[in-house]
This record gives sequence, C-alpha cells and structure tokens, in this order.
Amino acid sequence: MVLVYSDDHKLTLELLNKGSELARELNKSLTAVIIGKDEFSKDYIAHGADKVVIAETELNQFKAEEYTDILEGVIKETGSETILISSNKNGKELASRLAAKFKAGCITDCTNVYLKDKKLTAERIVYSGNAVAVEQFNTIPQIVTIPSKVFDPLPKDEKHKGEVIKKKIDVQKSSSKILKVQEMKTEGVNVEDAEIIVSCGRGFKNKEDIKLVSELADVLKGRTVGCSRPIAADLKWLSEDHWIGLSGHKVKPKLYIAAGISGQIQHIAGMRDSGVIVAINKDPEALIFKSADYGIVGDLYEVLPKLTDAIKTKMG
Repeated sequence: MVLVYSDDHKLTLELLNKGSELARELNKSLTAVIIGKDEFSKDYIAHGADKVVIAETELNQFKAEEYTDILEGVIKETGSETILISSNKNGKELASRLAAKFKAGCITDCTNVYLKDKKLTAERIVYSGNAVAVEQFNTIPQIVTIPSKVFDPLPKDEKHKGEVIKKKIDVQKSSSKILKVQEMKTEGVNVEDAEIIVSCGRGFKNKEDIKLVSELADVLKGRTVGCSRPIAADLKWLSEDHWIGLSGHKVKPKLYIAAGISGQIQHIAGMRDSGVIVAINKDPEALIFKSADYGIVGDLYEVLPKLTDAIKTKMG
C-alpha cells in the first residue's frame, strides 16, 4: 500500500501523481488521508487515489503529536509500506515523528522517488545544491517528504473509481498546548503559483530602482516580482514573500527573468525548474548564464527599459 498525506490540498494532488506511479510499479493500491472534515475526497479519487481515509476528529488546528498518532493508526490499519508526505513545515514535523515511532527511515526534500533493484530510491539536493544524494531504504515503512512543484498533478479523471472510508477518531490529547498563533505579515505575493516572474538581485543600486522590474512584470502581465536573498534578507528592500532560493521559495513558472542576479547555487536551487529562464547581467562570466536558456549581457539599467518598451510595442 502506498499512502500520501498533506495538510495542503494542492500538495496532496502533486503527491498523488508520484504515488500513482509507485503504486502501479509495486502493484499496490494508493490511499490518501484527510484529517478533519471531508472537503476533497472526490477530487483525490479523480486525481488517482484508490481509497481516501477520512479521520474525523474534533481537533480544530494542527498539532504534531495528535496528527502523528492519527497517521500512525491509519498506516498500521492499512498496512501501508510507502508513505509520501509533503515537505512543508507541518509535513516535515509529522514525517520525522512517524519515522521515530516506526523506527523507520525518513528521507526529506526529495526531488525524485523511484524503484531501483526493487528498492525505493530517493534523490535530494545536498551541499546547497552542489550535489545530489541518492539514497535507498532498507526497512519498512519507508517515509519520504516531497517539496511543492516537484511533480505536477495528474489530469483529473472523473471516471476513476475509489472508496471513501470515514473513521471517527478520539485522539488522546498531548500535554503540550498552543498558546497563540500569530500570522506572518505578507504582501499577498504568491511567487510559487506565478506563471511569469521577474526577479531582481544585488545588481540593483537602490531600492527605488526595483520599479524597473515591476514595470517589466506588469507589461508581461505577470505582475509578480521575485528577488534573490540579499534583496529580502540583507537589504530588506522586499519582503520575504518575494525571496526565491534554497532558503526562500521554490518556484516553477513558465518564464523566469533574472535581472542583476549573479546566479549563486542557493538561488538556482529555487528556480531551476522554470520553463524558460532569461538572464540579464553585465558580467559575461556570471554563473546565472549557465542556467539560462537566453542571456543578455548588458547594464540592467539600459536593458530593462528597452526590453519593457519592446514588449509593450509587440503586445500592443
């Protein structure tokens, strides 16, 4: 049995893609788990799940201890051997706790998962993107966490049949308490879902100059501005909502334009899966050109206005 879980609907759909592939190869069924109210069971079945287990509980917010106990029970009851969990904040905590309870292996932030020599094999980026580790499991269950945007959801198939199982679960409450939940202040920017991103880097001299990037993004009708680490973390010219990189957001747009970004591996790790990458930098030896599909060598203060005008003219 292959089992997938995420507290994020979109990430669950992405996990179901890889889960379906593994289930076929292993000749096993695929189960998705929902903790709480049933909102998406029909959607999960249409995207590949053979079974959806709904753990009905009175919990009204995520708590790692209780959620771990719920998933532990579902895994034991279904006999699941391969567990795919989303690599978001809650998922990583769940995965590590489950691994400890089962005394099992856990591989986090996997960029690929497949069978090799009949063993589940996972790849993940290590050393800030300078290498890829290839790891295999020797015990069962096998627990893997997968970041967002690694796999696209399967096309929706309304004809796919599946079973929905609802279970009332009384959870033994842990001694820990959530005293306060404070939402992080954001600017409402969602770079992870953007189809076109124009990013700025340390090549910009002043905060006000970032308007050059905003103008190009507007003309492209992307309206999404990204940035490298120094702009968000060091200079604070933009909020961390815009930060793209290994420690920021990982993105997969159709078009990614990098202006004034040197191309350090930490940034590349966050945008390497973009469809088309265009780099603008005055240094012809800049690392960013090695990852780009198209490169413009020139001063961004001259290139960006001309590029914006040319696109504006082309698009009418």
